[in-house]
This record gives sequence, C-alpha cells and structure tokens, in this order.
Amino acid sequence: MTDLRKTVESYWATADARDWTGFADTLAEDVVYTLPQTRERISGRERYLQFNREYPGDWHVRIERVVAEPGQAVTWTHFTVGLEEMHAITFFTADEQGRIVTVTDFWPEPYEPPAGREHLVERY
Repeated sequence: MTDLRKTVESYWATADARDWTGFADTLAEDVVYTLPQTRERISGRERYLQFNREYPGDWHVRIERVVAEPGQAVTWTHFTVGLEEMHAITFFTADEQGRIVTVTDFWPEPYEPPAGREHLVERY
C-alpha cells in the first residue's frame, strides 16, 4: 500500500497551489467527501474537483499535524481566507492503490470559554 501520509501531504499541497491535476491524482474515482456539521456529501472525483475549483475566496492551507497509519490518516490544518483564520480536522481513508477514497471534514468554531475556570487556564 502507498504511504497515505505522503498522499495526504500532496493532497493539501496541490489544493493550496490550485494544481487540480495533481489534486485529482490523489483521489480515487469514487471518492466521497462528507461535511457532518452541514450534513453535505459529494460523491465522485469530478464533482469533488468542481467543488474545490469553485470554492470562493483566495484561501490557503497549512498543515499543522498529520497522524497516519496504513489505510487512514487525519490532519489538523490552518486555513486563511484574507484576514480570516480557521482550523479544520480532516479524516482520510485510502483504497488499495493508496488513493484517497473518503474525506471527512470538521470545521470547529472558536468560542469563548465558560466563566469560572480562569484560575486554571492560560489564554493564548
């Protein structure tokens, strides 16, 4: 099996570079992209490529962390769109050829902590 860590790193690098041919090379033909928070799903490489090509804004992505084992990986990424910054956690699985077959994205929203624990934490 191909090293999924390298495939995932290529997935993010080609997406950031808008290299849609290279991006497509990381994906299985029957890739499924899922966004649980919005309950959306995209099936198939062509539809997923179109989704990414048409995504608005001049966004850029930086990998913060990759955790991988045979057949599955997860990334923590940092996105910027203009002055806006956000983080995403993405789970990947691969087929036998090492291409990405599932992508599941979580986009956690920042929030203020509850009152009463200020004496225990350090804000950054």
